[in-house]
Formats: sequence, C-alpha cells, structure tokens
Amino acid sequence: MSWQAYIDSSLVGTGHVDKAALISAAGDSVWATSSGFDVKPDEMKTISAIVGGDDKAKDGAFAEGLFVGGERFVLARAEDRSIYARSGRTGVAIAKTKQAIIVAHHGEAAVAGNASSVVEGLADYLIGQGY
Repeated sequence: MSWQAYIDSSLVGTGHVDKAALISAAGDSVWATSSGFDVKPDEMKTISAIVGGDDKAKDGAFAEGLFVGGERFVLARAEDRSIYARSGRTGVAIAKTKQAIIVAHHGEAAVAGNASSVVEGLADYLIGQGY
C-alpha cells in the first residue's frame, strides 16, 4: 500500500479523521498528506522532538501550545509515542512508529477517542510491518 493510501483509507476513510499527514520520524520530510493539510517544517521538528522524548520541547508545547498546520492546539497529553491536543472541539492525535509519525486532525463532530484509536491502531500496524 502506498503512503497516500494510508492517509486516504486508514485515517480519513474511517470518518474519525478529517485530514492527516505521515511524516518522517526525524521530522524532516512529509511522506503523504491530505489535500490542504500543510504541516510546516518547524511544526514537524517540534512534533518529532516531543515524541522523541525531548522534555524541553514537551514543556514548551504545554506552555505555549502545539502548532499543527498553522493552528494552535492546547496539549492535553504527551506520552511515550503519542500526543493529544485540542483546540475547542477540534483536535489532533499524533503517534510515532519506528520510522514515521502519524499526524491526524479531527473535526468538531468527531469523537476524540475514536480519532486517537484509529491513529494508535495504524501506528501499531506500521510498527508490526517494520515501519
């Protein structure tokens, strides 16, 4: 399956995510993305640092917010491989695999827990495939 197919089918296709991107674990390149979902280079670096265990990056995001696609989100949780953040009723669920980071946005009508489950499920699958 192509990287774009994971975005289209495994994330957006579920109905729990309205836009998503797959980026490198290093935070230096975009592998696939939804149309119009532009995760900027500095945002990718911050996300990579947080899921990579950088406490300074995590503390900064808790204090100032996490920016994804130019939108500011309030960090709710940042765990070993995952980030959950909200902006009103929208939010992002992010999970790191061995080689990639899944960044998924959910809209107002979506249930945040369902979006998180979809992202974590895909992350587990990709890890199982060696990615």
